[in-house]
Amino acid sequence: MQSDLEIARVAAMLPIEEIAWKLNIPIEEVNRLGNGVAKITWSGIKKRLELPQGNLILVTSVNPTPFGEGKTVTTIGLSQALNRNGNDACCVIREPSMGPVFGIKGGAAGGGHSQVLPMEDINLHLTGDLHAVTSAHNLLSAMIDNHIKHGNELEIDPLRITWPRVVDLNDRALRNITVGKGGAANGYVREDRFDITAASEVMAILVLASDYKDLRNRLGDIIIGQDRSGNPVRAEQLEAAGAMALLLRSAFLPNLVQTIENDPAFIHGGPFANIAHGNSSIIADRVALACSEYVVTEAGFGSDMGAEKFMHIKAATSGRGPDCVVLNVTVRSMKLHGGALGKKASRRPTSEEMAKPDPKAVEKGARSNLDRHIRNMLQFGMPVVVSINRFHTDTQAELDALKLAALDSGAKDVVVFDGHSRGGIGGLELAKAVVAATQEHLAAGRPFTPLFTKDTTIAEKALKIATQIYGGAGINITAKAHRQLKQLEDWGYGNLPVCMAKTQYSFSHDPDLLGAPTDFEIPIREFRLNAGAGFVVAVLGEMMTMPGLPKRPAAADMDMDEDGNLTGLFS
Repeated sequence: MQSDLEIARVAAMLPIEEIAWKLNIPIEEVNRLGNGVAKITWSGIKKRLELPQGNLILVTSVNPTPFGEGKTVTTIGLSQALNRNGNDACCVIREPSMGPVFGIKGGAAGGGHSQVLPMEDINLHLTGDLHAVTSAHNLLSAMIDNHIKHGNELEIDPLRITWPRVVDLNDRALRNITVGKGGAANGYVREDRFDITAASEVMAILVLASDYKDLRNRLGDIIIGQDRSGNPVRAEQLEAAGAMALLLRSAFLPNLVQTIENDPAFIHGGPFANIAHGNSSIIADRVALACSEYVVTEAGFGSDMGAEKFMHIKAATSGRGPDCVVLNVTVRSMKLHGGALGKKASRRPTSEEMAKPDPKAVEKGARSNLDRHIRNMLQFGMPVVVSINRFHTDTQAELDALKLAALDSGAKDVVVFDGHSRGGIGGLELAKAVVAATQEHLAAGRPFTPLFTKDTTIAEKALKIATQIYGGAGINITAKAHRQLKQLEDWGYGNLPVCMAKTQYSFSHDPDLLGAPTDFEIPIREFRLNAGAGFVVAVLGEMMTMPGLPKRPAAADMDMDEDGNLTGLFS
């Protein structure tokens, strides 16, 4: 069997100008930044913001195993399949973070015959967007400490600074740090922390901003902490927002690449779905929708994570909900949730365990975990098409059990997807099902229906997500989180959307609760105000915003030969 690397190297990339032309974007609106990569110019973006838009397809998933379930493969493969079906289509995906690339998952740009190119560049640095976010974020951090060092005119309380530092790597040793040591020349000694760049509020701002003016204003609205009187201190008061915007000027422009079948793809922004809101940028969606009949985008991890946040954060900001939801599922994930692979969702099963046929476990997992995902998505008013991402170990009995359970749960259609092994041709059945479901939905005129209104309080929003999406009995807000909630309400932020930071492996806050658990309370230990991004992060249970590396990181199996060829980068 060919490896992803071998498949990618056999594929011939077209000049990126030819890919842009497929979207009717002329060469003068393309800023080429390397082999097969380009930014769309701001002038090219502006003229497309008010054009009629195509259909938006959201790809999400069930709760994943630690290996991932191939949701990005499904997103890219569906886009290729729509083009093979005669529809003008484009996909929009997130940029990989080097945290998971070097941590557990390895490469994060699809795989097999459903990947985006140039995969090596995409997985490592691409156009430097994540580095720009890191620099802009840490510039503000530096200016906070510098302001305190040079007289502290704003009377910032060093004990109540909430703005951390960030780095685009998993490094648990940086979760709690002390800065300013070494004497008065090095600043004020205080406790601090690092988050991963994907969790930065600057990343959230980048992907939610509608234009340069909005980007600049949101950066200024960032609250970095409090003054000694308990009032919020903003980045604008530190005169940092302008320079931060300069660092993000190029990063704000979407990156155009191509699939392995030479179809257009945008890759832009990279917030995690478990600790941030898990979706690519609004600006990339808008450009793609103006240029394509169908735009396929993905929301990170399971539908309880990225898709819920798409509905209540991204769609609330952009004003655009999806026209159809594709729910990615695998036989192996349903085996896990059916209890065949042990009692811990976060444990990595062996290849032998995953290959052992078990239709009963698949059915049990599907009638609990998959069922809740389907019913959750149906609440929002659009059709759900279930895509079974096939692996070579799947048996027909397992596939049949999965199909029947999905139909019983209300899926509009259920198809087997072979995009990894066959590319667009392997996704034709899925493409046809998505087109049929989308057209029927548009003809029916059913409205997009979020679970709550903009005016619903933060606590009520968190409660509805916990009960109506997670299936829990309620929420348990710690005393510390209560104080934080009261403060942000006093500051006038009591009705912002809520971004729940929790594990991806379970509907609950506990990664080892399999299936569709009930009768649990969601513990909210902390509320973090992201005023510039326009939402509040609720940190659940033991969730960390700086992940750690596993015992054997993926980085340990990566290398480069004497000719510069990379090995071990692909999942």
